[in-house]
Amino acid sequence: MTLKPLYKISLVFIFSIFYSGSALSQNVKPNIVLIYVDDLGYGDIGVNGAVGVNTPNVDKLAQSGVNFTDAHSSSSTCTPSRYSLLTGSHAFRNNAAILSGDAPLIIDVEMETMPKMLQKAGYHTGIVGKWHLGLGDGNVDWNEEVKPGPREVGFDYSFLIPATGDRIPTVFMENQRVINLDPYDPIEVSYGSRLDGYPLGSERPELLKQHADPMHLQSITNGFSRIGYMNGGESALWVDEEFPFILTEKAVDFMKAQKDNPFFLFFSLHDIHQPRVANVEFVRKSLMGPRGDVIAQMDWCVGEITKTLEKLEITENTLLIFTSDNGPILDDGYFDYARELVGSHLPAGPYKGTKYSIYEGGTRMPTIVSWPGTVDPGENSALISQTDFYASLAKLVGQPIEKGNAVDSGEFLDVLLNKSEKGREYLLEEAYVYGIRHHNWKFIPAKNVNVPEWLRIKYVDPGFFPEPQLFDLSIDPFESNNLANKYPDKVKEMESKLNAIVKGEFSTK
Repeated sequence: MTLKPLYKISLVFIFSIFYSGSALSQNVKPNIVLIYVDDLGYGDIGVNGAVGVNTPNVDKLAQSGVNFTDAHSSSSTCTPSRYSLLTGSHAFRNNAAILSGDAPLIIDVEMETMPKMLQKAGYHTGIVGKWHLGLGDGNVDWNEEVKPGPREVGFDYSFLIPATGDRIPTVFMENQRVINLDPYDPIEVSYGSRLDGYPLGSERPELLKQHADPMHLQSITNGFSRIGYMNGGESALWVDEEFPFILTEKAVDFMKAQKDNPFFLFFSLHDIHQPRVANVEFVRKSLMGPRGDVIAQMDWCVGEITKTLEKLEITENTLLIFTSDNGPILDDGYFDYARELVGSHLPAGPYKGTKYSIYEGGTRMPTIVSWPGTVDPGENSALISQTDFYASLAKLVGQPIEKGNAVDSGEFLDVLLNKSEKGREYLLEEAYVYGIRHHNWKFIPAKNVNVPEWLRIKYVDPGFFPEPQLFDLSIDPFESNNLANKYPDKVKEMESKLNAIVKGEFSTK
C-alpha cells in the first residue's frame, strides 16, 4: 500500500517534532554562557535566603530557569575547581592546587578540554576574567606574548586577570599579551627574591587602602599590597575599582561580535574574591560592608549579561549557567571587616563549612541554569558536579568524547535541562582531605593532613579528622551528628569507594 503524499508529509512533520524533543542534544547548538563567580556561597543569593544584600538579577535567572540545590564544585578552592570544570577531570589527578601568579600552565596543551570540544562543534570560544590556571612554561616574559595559555587549551579569545586580584602581576592580558604596556618600562615579576620595584605593604602600611595579613604584604599597587614582587609596567596596572565595568564590557563585546554564530563565553568574575573592592556605585549597597557590596556588584554584572542577550535577541537561543568556584569566606588575607554574618544571613545557607573546607559549605554551590523556552523553571535536587558540565554540553551539541578524555565527567544533560532529577550516585569532594557523597550519605575519612600554618590558625575544620565521619544529610544538613560508629558497614563501603576513585579503579560518572 502506498501512502498518499499528504500523509507522508504529515508523518514526517510529526516525527520531526518528536525527534527534536527527544534528541535535542544531537542537533541544537545554542550559545553557552557560563558565569563563574569567585567565593560566592550557597546562601549568598536572594533565592537561597540571602539577608542584607539584594541579588535581583540572579534571582530573575532562577525564576526563569532551574535552581539546583545539590550542585557542587569539584573542590573547595579555586584553581582545582577551574581545572576540573575545563577538563572534566578531578584536580588531584594532576596535583592541581592554588597557584602563584607566575606558575606555568597546569592544563596539558595536548589534553582535550571543554572549550576545545566546543570548538570542534563549531563554537567560537572566549574567556573574560580571572584565569588562575597558570601561564607560560615556567619562565614567563610578561613583555611578550605569553604562551601556552588560554588559546592553547581551546579559547579563541581571552581577556584575563592572569591569576587573582591578590597576586602580582596586577595587569590585564588580552589574547595573552599585557595591554597598555610601555616597552620602555618592562615588567619584572618574582615570587622568590625581592625586587627593587613597588613599595611593600610590610614597610609602607600608610599607603594601604586595606590592611592585610603577612602573606599579602608584598608589592603595593593601587593601594593594595599583594602576594609577590613586581617592578615596572606602571602604565599597564589595573585599578581594582574598575573590574566590574572593564570585564563586563569585554564580555558584552565578545557576545556582540559573535551573535550570529554559536559562541561559548566563560565569564569568570573576580568578585567576590579578596581584595574586595566595590566601585563607588556599589558602596553601601548592602548591610554587610565590602563583602555584601561586591555581591551587589556581581549581581549588576549578571544583569548586564542578560540585558545584552535580550538586546541581541538571542536569549532564547542561549543556555546560561550561573555558579561559583568554592564556598564563602570572610576575611581571607585582607582586613575589610566584612559583616558576613549580619542578621540571619548564612553565607553557606544551612550547610557547615567555608572555602577550604571538606564540609558541604565548601563545595555546595549556588547553581542556576536558564534557557527560556527550553528549560522548565523550578528547583532541582539532583546531585551533580561541575565536572559534569563537560560531558553534558558535549551531549547537547552532539560532540563525542574520546576514551581517556573528561574521565570524571558524567553526562547529565537531562538534569541540567530540568527534565530529570536523577543525578550522580556518588560524588567526590576535594579539599585538604577528600569527602564522598552517596545520595544523602556523606563520608569523611580519618586523616591528619599537613595543612598550611596560616590555614590552621584561621579556620577550624579544613583538615583534622581524628576519626571517620559519616552523616545523613537528609536529616542533618549541618553535619553535626557523626553516625560512623552506628553504621560501620556504611563507613567501610564509603571508604572503599573513595579509595577506588582516587586510585582510578572506580568512576563516579
